[in-house]
Amino acid sequence: MAIGNKPVYDLESNFVIITEYNRTVQGFLVANINRIINTSWAEILPAPAGIGQNSFLTAITKIDGELVEIIDVEKVLAEVVGINHQVSEDLSQNFSAQNQHRRPHILVADDSSVARKQIAKTMEQIGIDTTIVIDGKQALEQLQHWQDEGIDVKQHIALVISDIEMPEMDGYSLTTAIRKDPALDTIQVLLHSSMSGGFNESLVEKVGANKFIAKFDPNELATAVQEMVDIWRQ
Repeated sequence: MAIGNKPVYDLESNFVIITEYNRTVQGFLVANINRIINTSWAEILPAPAGIGQNSFLTAITKIDGELVEIIDVEKVLAEVVGINHQVSEDLSQNFSAQNQHRRPHILVADDSSVARKQIAKTMEQIGIDTTIVIDGKQALEQLQHWQDEGIDVKQHIALVISDIEMPEMDGYSLTTAIRKDPALDTIQVLLHSSMSGGFNESLVEKVGANKFIAKFDPNELATAVQEMVDIWRQ
């Protein structure tokens, strides 16, 4: 996505790209379309450190030798339409009571700063602790780090929440890696994505994830996580 052009006045000579994102439909007004490029997530790199919390940059890549910045669309939408991360009072009280005596711990991987905050705040409201990383590669490294420390990871965390679209290692690749490791293979995985098409759900089943939820409904996420925590406790 290229930004920073002059305002568009002649609408008939421009384009509107219609997208479905975060359970809503948006139209992006663009002056022109140069080309559409398909690339693998392995070629997408995290944003440089030190860019600041207010940056809209979420990742970078190179196309034909030129650096391309990738915008955090979730942050853009949060600025434009707002976000809701408030769990209903009934669910919050009920789930917090269930988790009071033994607070569960989950691992969260998401490259969007807005999504990470949404998930963390939602989990806090139902009494669940989180370790948060920015992509699948860091998530797998965190799981392996716990193993190296002699921790039984299957007991240490109740589940992994992972975004699907992330730099370096996406959620599908992370899930596949977890299923291949005998020390991790039964850890529950909830894949969470702004893309809500049916293709996601078929791939979720193929890689062995336990559940897929489209972003972002705090009550639905809280309920799904609590159900998975209850299974972990059995």
